[in-house]
Amino acid sequence: MASHAGSPRHPREPARGRPVPGEAEFRRAVAEVEAELALQRQLRPELGLDAEDPPRRLAPLAHALAATVYLADLPGVAGSAGPAGPGAPAESDGAIGWGRFVLLFDAAGQPGWDGKYRIIGYVQAELEPELAADPLVNEVGWSWLTEALDGHTTGYRNISGTVTAVVTQGFGSKQDEPTSTGFELRASWSPVASGESAGLGGHVAAWCEVVCTAAGLPPLAPGVAALRSPGRRPRP
Repeated sequence: MASHAGSPRHPREPARGRPVPGEAEFRRAVAEVEAELALQRQLRPELGLDAEDPPRRLAPLAHALAATVYLADLPGVAGSAGPAGPGAPAESDGAIGWGRFVLLFDAAGQPGWDGKYRIIGYVQAELEPELAADPLVNEVGWSWLTEALDGHTTGYRNISGTVTAVVTQGFGSKQDEPTSTGFELRASWSPVASGESAGLGGHVAAWCEVVCTAAGLPPLAPGVAALRSPGRRPRP
């Protein structure tokens, strides 16, 4: 994954000579997304945000973003060298959370979309073992998304998804390995447009909030509890 200081990629181009219906509208929507990314980079310096290659078969036009939460940038953590280069493993670059945001556009709509746009969101992080063992952790994880969408957007429809919390423990020759606990959220929903704007900036902000919450960053606003202290380092 490229450093968040790198140049963003452009949304997927249509085939030459074959204009895609609604392309101008889609480019305005991508501009909304990029404007919100610039704001999120200021609000969350520990959050690396980049454009990446979108899926090519889900819709005529698509734009994708990737996020990485870096422990190295958290306040109060000493002795860290900062994020490593592209493709570096989490153990070397201090990454503690990941996410992906995909914006799909089809001027004709698709079954289940209820509109021209569909958003796919993905979040992955490592939890504290006692939190991963909580029987309500999946419901809590899903509430992070719905509450963030309620707080940042003008509305959403047809939301669906899954939340998975997994505890991996070693036995036999691997019994001395640390227990790992993973959290994964996958969801999709349709944004409710407000006038001529798709209001996508709010959806990006909501997704960023969920990525940061899952990774344990302190909230920007009161009322959301972090999963871990900022000083927790990733499992070696």
